[in-house]
Amino acid sequence: MKILIVSMRSIHTIRWVSQLKDNGHEVFYFDILNGGYIKAWDWVEQHTNWRYKFGNFKGRVFLKKHFPKIHKLFENNAEKEFEIVLDKFKPDVVHSFVMYSCCVPILKNMQKHKYIKWIYSAWGNDLYFYQTVPKYKNDIVKTLPRINYMFADCNRDLNLAKVLGFEGETLGSFPGGGGYNLSDYNPYIKALNNRNIILIKGYEQRFGKCSVVLNAISKIIKNLTDYKVVVFGADLELKQYLTKHTISDKIQILDYMPHKKVLELMGKSIIYIGNSVSDGMPNTLLEAIIMGAFPIQSNPGGATAEIIKHQENGLLIGDAENTDLIQELILQAINSKKMIENAFNHNQKLKHNLDFKVIQKQVLQAYNQVENELTK
Repeated sequence: MKILIVSMRSIHTIRWVSQLKDNGHEVFYFDILNGGYIKAWDWVEQHTNWRYKFGNFKGRVFLKKHFPKIHKLFENNAEKEFEIVLDKFKPDVVHSFVMYSCCVPILKNMQKHKYIKWIYSAWGNDLYFYQTVPKYKNDIVKTLPRINYMFADCNRDLNLAKVLGFEGETLGSFPGGGGYNLSDYNPYIKALNNRNIILIKGYEQRFGKCSVVLNAISKIIKNLTDYKVVVFGADLELKQYLTKHTISDKIQILDYMPHKKVLELMGKSIIYIGNSVSDGMPNTLLEAIIMGAFPIQSNPGGATAEIIKHQENGLLIGDAENTDLIQELILQAINSKKMIENAFNHNQKLKHNLDFKVIQKQVLQAYNQVENELTK
């Protein structure tokens, strides 16, 4: 089967597409956001660096920021470019990752070529949040009826898509980047009695609520003398927040870290906390489960509850903006060693469902299902 991937440059897409290597499919790539050639996909024919008529010229970013209308004159049209790509690769299937960036811009093309099957992968806030924004929702409800097949990172969004007009076949709920090579991570997993870090995801962007967690921690810091509190991946918004608000000086703030370093840190952490008002199935939550950190995670729309059973293999944050609630959950965790031990044992068994080969087998079966239906 000839599969045309339409996506942005992303570690998750790179990992997902790696599942298709040497598995009988021809894979092509339309780099819709012009992120550049992906070296890891040297086996994929890639269409990239197409966006700008005269290349990525000096001063382009300044022009885009201050004179966007003029900047548009230097851009090629995505719809026209995609038509060229369709004619060049002649795919059996187009697979778009993320609704607004990778489905909506090519809807007219796909309406024109209805014989080409269309797969859509929903990630994160793709449907759950953007259904609440009228402009985005209008585009969603226009696009979903044309889509033939759908993956998502949680069952919540497979069901939500049907409510919003999706009439095709669901292919399953899987981590956005596919499975994990557990053998690579196992050496970093420390025994529980060698862990003393409370690790917090440092996102404060549009949906992140790390600040609420930091406020909760600051209120109970006297109860945490046996622990190191570490924030990783602190984004610009969190740093701006910290310039205006006082938190305990016992909280260590770390900037962006390579993925491997994050996993090593998780393997030394007793508790992991991720908090946001909107998300799909958080990849960092899955990684915390794999690395044996006890997860305390927000649960927007019930997505997290698909893998975390409250007080069994983690704790669910019912209100991401409730400092007192998060404070209580942290205290509950540190005061229940038995719960943490049980969760560790549970999640070390559960993680085998997230193994690369386990997920890959299911994903390939889904693609083969599509291929079989093409021949009917």
